[in-house]
Amino acid sequence: MRKLLTYFILPLIIIGLAYLLYNSINKPVKFNNELKQRSNVAIERLKDIRTLQVTYKDTYGHYAPVMDSLIDFYKNGKITIMRQIGSEDDSVAVLHTEAVKKTLKNLKGEQLMNKLYELYEKGDKNLIIRLPQLTDVRDTLFNKRPDFKVEDLRYIPFAEGDTVIMRTIVKQVSGVDVPLFEAQMPYWSLLKGMDRQQIVNLVAEREDTDRFPGLMVGSIDNANNNAGNWE
Repeated sequence: MRKLLTYFILPLIIIGLAYLLYNSINKPVKFNNELKQRSNVAIERLKDIRTLQVTYKDTYGHYAPVMDSLIDFYKNGKITIMRQIGSEDDSVAVLHTEAVKKTLKNLKGEQLMNKLYELYEKGDKNLIIRLPQLTDVRDTLFNKRPDFKVEDLRYIPFAEGDTVIMRTIVKQVSGVDVPLFEAQMPYWSLLKGMDRQQIVNLVAEREDTDRFPGLMVGSIDNANNNAGNWE
């Protein structure tokens, strides 16, 4: 019996205790690694929402109230961009353009740029010109990312269909109406399927320090220049 205890049972107990110790140490590490990986994906999506919302506001003067409006804006909307002809790093072109402008001192703004473009078309290729140009949103934003799908913006990644919580409001700040927006991804959705107790601990820690238990960009409570809570 003593040999059985010494050679078989005690080693099994030691192995079991070692496994429990390893698991208790490794579990938070594994959780934090997956938390970081999921957060990186979520942050990119929230940044995309912010980029599109800021562009929407620059166009219409307010933020898109719902995700459908934001997605439709990307698919069908148009924005004005500035098309530049010539390089401002070309000192000769800069001096020449300034000299030509002095001869057109009666013209300002768009009229001046149109006249410079007329001269450019007639053969003066040594001019620097900035002209407004109407273009499709989808041809301007995210067009260098072949895997970008605007429909994905409505969904929290890894959340099995849970949608981003987005809110907009117009709030008075120092007597001025200021449009605000926020987009949220709660940890309970973003970390779905991960260790439940670790999620409970993370959410409790965030709530105890009066922080949103998840990732979010912007705020309808405070004008924060559309910052993300990871920044």
